[in-house]
Amino acid sequence: MLTIHLKELKPFDAQNYLQHAIAPRPICFASTIDKAGNVNLSPFSFFNLFSSNPPVVIFSPARRVRDNTTKHTLENVLEIPEVVINIVDFDMVQQTSLASCEFAKGTNEFIKAGFTEEKATLVSPPMVKESKIKLECKVLEVKPLGTEGGAGNLVICEVLCMHIDESILDADHSATAQGLPKIDQTKLHHVARLGGDWYAKIDESNLFKVAKPNTQLGIGVDALPESIRKSSILTGNNLGQLANVHEMPFVDPAFTDDKLKNIIQYYSINPDEMDKELHRYAKELLDAGKVTEAWQVLLADY
Repeated sequence: MLTIHLKELKPFDAQNYLQHAIAPRPICFASTIDKAGNVNLSPFSFFNLFSSNPPVVIFSPARRVRDNTTKHTLENVLEIPEVVINIVDFDMVQQTSLASCEFAKGTNEFIKAGFTEEKATLVSPPMVKESKIKLECKVLEVKPLGTEGGAGNLVICEVLCMHIDESILDADHSATAQGLPKIDQTKLHHVARLGGDWYAKIDESNLFKVAKPNTQLGIGVDALPESIRKSSILTGNNLGQLANVHEMPFVDPAFTDDKLKNIIQYYSINPDEMDKELHRYAKELLDAGKVTEAWQVLLADY
């Protein structure tokens, strides 16, 4: 394994390694304004959600590595502590990239990138009409992380309100506790930043669900039977699925499965081979998200 001490690298090389490794990163497409009324629009991938109550997001317009200069976005939020964060999806990624060009101060990237200005309701900077989610924010604090090229500047923002396009709302009308419609994750094709020129598109083809632990604790991998825990067939992900149950399952007499019956009948004279086949079938079920069924298959060996 290659081991790198970042302090021994040139800043550009350190940045390259970090941006390839820490990915994918959501994109903050920030619209800001200066005291003279000049609008700026620029994307930042050092960005995320850090609190929901209060609702706080943070993005970081870093000092340029090559010459240690600062970006117009940073200068603007120091003058007018307001920003609209426009969420980037696949339909607007090429224009968003164009807006990242280092145009001269005073240049309106809305015009250069072909986006439409839309008046915000609570803050001065305009919103990007083409964005399907817009966050109007007030800047709470700007925290510099250093003075050298590559140093970040944390722009800590409180989200005042969100604007959500109806096209990405849940068609099944699932609602929040207050009766508001939810966002359908399959309809919002997020774009995420990776290293170099690489991006990722999030859509139905690469979405998957992972069962989230609830208030009942999972039994843990250490509580799994040794034959399961040390399986040469089940992966770490599979063990995590099995260990996320809140109590050790028992054999369900009502459980029926033709493939399980065939495995037991065919391999009963060879216990080691039957064990492997049961684990292979359990893995198949786990990979399909069928944890309860997989447990019943594995318990057939006990």
